[in-house]
Amino acid sequence: MHATLPHLNTHHFPALTRRSVSTLQVNIGYYCNQACLHCHVNAGPTRKEMMDHETACQVVDFLDASDVGTLDITGGAPELHAEFRFLVTEARRRGIHVMDRCNLTVLELPEMKGLAEFLAENQVEIVASLPCYSSENVDKQRGNGVFDASIRGLQRLNALGYGKADGVLPLHLVFNPIGPALPPDQEALSADYRERLWTDFGIEFTDLFCMANLPIHRFGSTLISRRQFDDYMELLKSAHKDENLDQVMCRDLISVDWRGYVYDCDFNQMLDLPLGGHDQPKRHITDLQAEALAGEPISVCGHCYGCTAGQGSSCGGALA
Repeated sequence: MHATLPHLNTHHFPALTRRSVSTLQVNIGYYCNQACLHCHVNAGPTRKEMMDHETACQVVDFLDASDVGTLDITGGAPELHAEFRFLVTEARRRGIHVMDRCNLTVLELPEMKGLAEFLAENQVEIVASLPCYSSENVDKQRGNGVFDASIRGLQRLNALGYGKADGVLPLHLVFNPIGPALPPDQEALSADYRERLWTDFGIEFTDLFCMANLPIHRFGSTLISRRQFDDYMELLKSAHKDENLDQVMCRDLISVDWRGYVYDCDFNQMLDLPLGGHDQPKRHITDLQAEALAGEPISVCGHCYGCTAGQGSSCGGALA
């Protein structure tokens, strides 16, 4: 696999500083039952990295010592990791809102029996991957049979009350482009999703999040192999909008890896870019106070243009 950081280091991004930390995003591990082409984590069935219980307890201690209101759990497939339910339960016990980055197919695995019910009981907000409303495009990006399994997962979640108009159990879908292109207009695509999924499958959802593919790890390496990396970077840079800088997720979020080390975002985590700047020492969650991070510089690099190009892109979809 090609290293992408040397290519990204040649592109300079505007300086950013952090506001107060309102969201703690925890990448609980890189093990996943899928191996998607666009995956910036390079997750898959052969990855062994998983958070242990001691580190999970350190995450809970950080929540106790801070005013963080949201715990955003990602992976890999986060639900496959041993500490997932512990983190959800402890956060909810403290009145902290929990988000789960779910690939939907995990809901069908035998070892995940009762997972959907557990998520509903704890009022966990679900952000679910569904890169298209057609089986051909989804299976091309994620593997044969993924679309059908995803549809069954969405129907199961709807039956538990997810995605309904009352907003009690939010269910968001995530769109990623196939290949080196910017996402289409989020509002227009969301309308298409609603019509097709309701008409074809009777599925409801809360919102659609359009996310740009960042040129790192598996996707970035593929671009380098196909000699498309430089063109994609020029596309991102030419579509950059300064007004998106105020809304990028790293302004209010920090990302924790499976060992407890902290980064400015999940993308920086994958590039091993330390919190606060390229020349800073790596910091652990046990060494941090959330309130003291306000005003610190954020480590930026060329991949950050993926968050500010066009309508913008973040873990919560389009910015504009």
